Amino acid sequence: MTAKRARNLAFSGIVLIAAMIWIFPLYWALTTSLRSENRIVSNAGVFIDELNFSAYVDVLSTSKLPIWYLNSVATSLITTAIVLLTGMMCAYALSQLRFPGRKALYLLVVASFMVPVPALYVAQFILMSDLGLVNTWWGIILPQLIVPVVVIVYKQFFDAIPMEMREAVLLDGGGEFTLLFRLYLPLNWGITAALAIITFITTWNNFFWPFLIVTSESMMTIPVGITQVNDSFGVAYARMMALALLAAAPVIIGYLIFQKRVTEAVMISAGVKG
Repeated sequence: MTAKRARNLAFSGIVLIAAMIWIFPLYWALTTSLRSENRIVSNAGVFIDELNFSAYVDVLSTSKLPIWYLNSVATSLITTAIVLLTGMMCAYALSQLRFPGRKALYLLVVASFMVPVPALYVAQFILMSDLGLVNTWWGIILPQLIVPVVVIVYKQFFDAIPMEMREAVLLDGGGEFTLLFRLYLPLNWGITAALAIITFITTWNNFFWPFLIVTSESMMTIPVGITQVNDSFGVAYARMMALALLAAAPVIIGYLIFQKRVTEAVMISAGVKG
């Protein structure tokens, strides 16, 4: 065996062990959700030895999981759409238009990375309360629209497009919206898709802000709604794990389908922040 082959085998073994360590909590949650409560507290093993779906039936029939799903899907989709649209238009203006204060505005966008998001929660909560948006979708959505990385990524893309393409469209009578939505947008569908996926997942998984702004159980999102199961059922491990898996299922499925795009978005985001 050559030294290179030995290194490859060793590296593959390390990756396999790391993958097993990473996936074990998901496996443990699955085995727990498929057992009865008596079986869980009887010091059961790690292997799937029972297929009891009563926990899933109880969660779906006695909790407000469908409503929490609706709230999470609606707020995540609306947030993603607005973030991409406003971020793209802002980046286009900063990259392609010339106006007073353009560089100062871009520096302000870059400087916003230095402001921790939780530091804004008090002011945002007071603002949402004054606007009467507590316990509403817009109360959840509006503070999550500040995503400077989207503006920076789009601006970097627009900066790389040759100016000759812009001049040709303007000479043909096209306007700024024609340039943005009919020329530039089709050229960057890959970036848009990657940013859309990572923005959706981030919004879906956000817990702290929805937890602060929502007090009504019927307006909770999935991450916040999970905290209500323990209050409703007591310590019911199977139900808690079933709800956690149902809550994570859309993100897991989405990642498995679009894992290439998610990886691209993470690399883009890491490159900008680095």
